[in-house]
Amino acid sequence: MTERHDESAGEPASELDAEGWIGGALRRPSPNQDDRPAGTQIDLLVIHNISLPPGTFGGGWIDDLFLNRLDPSAHPYFAPIAHVRVSSHLLIRRDGALIQYVPCERRAWHAGVSSFEGRERCNDYSIGIELEGADLIPFTDAQYRRLADCTHWIRTRYPAITRERIAGHSDIAPGRKTDPGPAFDWPRYLDRSQ
Repeated sequence: MTERHDESAGEPASELDAEGWIGGALRRPSPNQDDRPAGTQIDLLVIHNISLPPGTFGGGWIDDLFLNRLDPSAHPYFAPIAHVRVSSHLLIRRDGALIQYVPCERRAWHAGVSSFEGRERCNDYSIGIELEGADLIPFTDAQYRRLADCTHWIRTRYPAITRERIAGHSDIAPGRKTDPGPAFDWPRYLDRSQ
C-alpha cells in the first residue's frame, strides 16, 4: 500500500461559525450529510474511534471513506465497506490535526442504529467526533488536548450537551459497537473538558 499523507490542520480549534464549522479545522465536506429534523435540539456528543485498515494510522483512507471514494481493491478490509455511506462531524488525527467533514448544524451519518436514554436515531440530535485509533491502543496526548478543545467550543455553542450527555459509540449502540474502547481514558478526557 502506498502511504498517503494529509495536510495538517495546524491552527488551534476555535469557536464555531453560524453553520457549525470550527475555526482552524481543515474542511473536507462529505456528501454524507443532510438536514436535521426541524426543531431538533442538538444535545448529545458521541465519541468514536476509527482506523483504516483497522489498527493502521496515517494516510487518507478515512477521508476516502467519508468522501465516498474508498477503493475496494486497495485492501481486503475495504471491499465490504467501500459502498457504505458514513461520515462524522470531526476527525482528530493521532498528531491532533483536526478535520471537519460536516458542519455541526447538519446531520452527519456516524451513529447508525442507536439510542440514548430511550431516544432513538442519535444522528438526529448528536455531534460525532472520531478519534484516529483503535479500541485497545492508547490515544495520544495531542488527541486528548484537541478533543478537550473541540468539546469546549461545541458545549459553548450547544449548552444542552452537558457532561452527562457525552457518550461513546458503544453506549448508544451496545452489542453492535465497541468504540471508543477500553483504551480511551474517560476521566482524563472529561477532566480536561470542563
